[in-house]
Amino acid sequence: MKINSYLSFNGNCREAMMFYQDCLGGDLVFQTIGESPLSKNMPKRMKACILHATLTKDALVLQGSDMVPQMGLVKGNAVSLSLNCSSEAELKMVYEKLSAEGKADHPLEDTFWGALFGDLTDKYGHHWILNFNKNSNH
Repeated sequence: MKINSYLSFNGNCREAMMFYQDCLGGDLVFQTIGESPLSKNMPKRMKACILHATLTKDALVLQGSDMVPQMGLVKGNAVSLSLNCSSEAELKMVYEKLSAEGKADHPLEDTFWGALFGDLTDKYGHHWILNFNKNSNH
């Protein structure tokens, strides 16, 4: 069994997923509403919206969509994206990129558990926890 992160957006999924690709690397695939069978039942303004996006890089899978529930998009603090990086340099680079125009909630610091750790809220309102275990055998 494997769990993937799936992010909801309100019309800016393409922009956000391209930002994440710039920050994290990987291959990005989009399916618009206009390219799907749902297209015939949707208003014209929705056809360019993203039905499903997938960013993949090795074991990382980040998915997203502009399909918002009837009640609208509600952001909360109950879920965070936890990113375990493979090096200190990778963690610092990703932290800097993801926090651009966002908020560095907890700047990177060495922890008592032997990791370089920090968290941030990106410019799309998603919370990220970044960790590099200095004792790992990468």
